[in-house]
Amino acid sequence: MIRIVWRRFRENPLSLTGLVIIFILATVALFAPLISPYGPATINVYNVLSPPNNAHPFGTDDLGRDVLSRIIWGSRISLSVGFIAIGIAATIGTVVGAAAGFYGGIVDAVLMRFVDIMLSIPTFFLMLAVIAILEPSIHIIMIIIGLTGWMDVARLVRAEFLTLKERDFVSAARAIGASDYRIIFRHVIPNALSPVFVFATFGIAGAILTESALSFLGLGVQPPQASWGNILTSGKDYITVAWWLSLFPGLAILITVLSYNLVGEGLRDALDPRLWQNEK
Repeated sequence: MIRIVWRRFRENPLSLTGLVIIFILATVALFAPLISPYGPATINVYNVLSPPNNAHPFGTDDLGRDVLSRIIWGSRISLSVGFIAIGIAATIGTVVGAAAGFYGGIVDAVLMRFVDIMLSIPTFFLMLAVIAILEPSIHIIMIIIGLTGWMDVARLVRAEFLTLKERDFVSAARAIGASDYRIIFRHVIPNALSPVFVFATFGIAGAILTESALSFLGLGVQPPQASWGNILTSGKDYITVAWWLSLFPGLAILITVLSYNLVGEGLRDALDPRLWQNEK
């Protein structure tokens, strides 16, 4: 199966390009201390709002900090938020969806009504309210995005379980005395993870956008820690005289989100078994 998925994924050049860009971004984030030409908080009051040049390819900000270095270090924040927040959301959603789909009846009714209630709440405004009450930090943002983004996963996993629990391999597992826990986690969940992988790819892009938006509003990652959102915030006051403060972090967000969306579309097509009928 993995061989077929990879072959189908490679047939989509845009998705493959997105995967290469994601790999490059992950490498940059991992080796930020070695790649970054300056420290992300290094101030030079004699080089304030310097346009892009040889010493500072992306220019400097209002405190003389190198924008390229801050974008490189900010990639760590954005990618960390994306992976950890969606990891939390995918875990909660998978557990809830598995329980609802496998047991059905009153368990399904209660859990799915709770999902409906959560979906009726404006998520972004809920995050704003919680972050306004608590002290803004990267860890709070990860947890809140994860706790408010699991509902779609739950519905996807529930739909998969409703189909898979009627298959012969589940009946065979019951016949040999396998427990519900073993059937769920050993037999059904591995076959229900395809839509979760697709959701996670799109979800990481959404989480990066959410973190950037919160940081732009001043409710996310707090200075002097660098994130793409708060770099944009510092640039909005100088948009007419220092265009580079808004352009480069904006491009970083655009390229990253677009890459994850392209990979998500490629995975969605590659994991669709209806398209495998001509595969050998």
